[in-house]
Amino acid sequence: MRLLFTLLFLSVVGSFPLAIQRSSDQGTAEVRAIGFLAREVPAWSKNNGCFSCHNDGDAARALYAASRKGYAIPQNALNATNAWVSQPNTWEQNKGNPGFSDKTLSRVQFASALLAAFEAGQVKDRQPLEVAARKLIAEQAADGAWRIEPDSALGSPTTWGTTLTTSMAMKVLQQDGSDKSIEASRRAGAWLSRVTPNSVLTAATLIMATTATPGSIDWSTQRQRQQSLNLLRAGQTSDGGWGPYAKSPPEVFDTAIALLALNEVRKEAGVDDLIRRGRVFLVSQQQPDGSWIETTRPSGGESYAQRLSTTGWATLALLMTRN
Repeated sequence: MRLLFTLLFLSVVGSFPLAIQRSSDQGTAEVRAIGFLAREVPAWSKNNGCFSCHNDGDAARALYAASRKGYAIPQNALNATNAWVSQPNTWEQNKGNPGFSDKTLSRVQFASALLAAFEAGQVKDRQPLEVAARKLIAEQAADGAWRIEPDSALGSPTTWGTTLTTSMAMKVLQQDGSDKSIEASRRAGAWLSRVTPNSVLTAATLIMATTATPGSIDWSTQRQRQQSLNLLRAGQTSDGGWGPYAKSPPEVFDTAIALLALNEVRKEAGVDDLIRRGRVFLVSQQQPDGSWIETTRPSGGESYAQRLSTTGWATLALLMTRN
């Protein structure tokens, strides 16, 4: 069995150009993750006749990011996702959004995948992005948020939570740039400015939201960002990961989100070391097939959707924090 696994692993790595076959352990982790996702992303729509927020959302975003970073992604891994996300008017016709009943969440997740596809050059027409932005605006609450769960609920890799969903929706609107999108983005920013960073996910989200395009946000970000960074500094565990709260055991999803946020403030003193240790933790948790065991709330559950999304977030974190 060990010989068979070795041959299968080499066949996957061999499908990528030598230029991306890193010699370091962390580079190998990224290649293995991409190989896993390249197999799994198209599998759901092929086998189930519908599109999912975990495969065609979180996992696909990681493949789009890998493509932007110069990794060779088999085109057939993203063909179906490209076609799906570029037709926002058909999203409501999906056969039940497997694993999700929240249509608002699925729209934000598909819109985020569409934005990633556009940024990677996989979708070249801006018109679908404009349509997606209009759909998101229609779902925005009066206070500026996209409310998925109670504000106190801790988001997961697939359910995100209200704070992360609002931040991701805001990013799509900022890229659209229409007058209505700018106004909706401003209201989202105002809502985010009132959020207290009381968990690793919330703190990381606020750092990413306040550093991405600060010129479009009409609140003072410095104090909130410093509070969030302080929480991440205090929350890293002895083995380099982060849990949902400062004193919690480490989880892959929370670690990935923390790394993505720290990458935005990498020039801050000591942050490079936090990132290095966090990357080591992620690599240590990777499974032989290239995936990561799913982060669930509460921990220890089993979920294919959460595993695909967890793997997508972990892959994104390794890709974006690689020097």
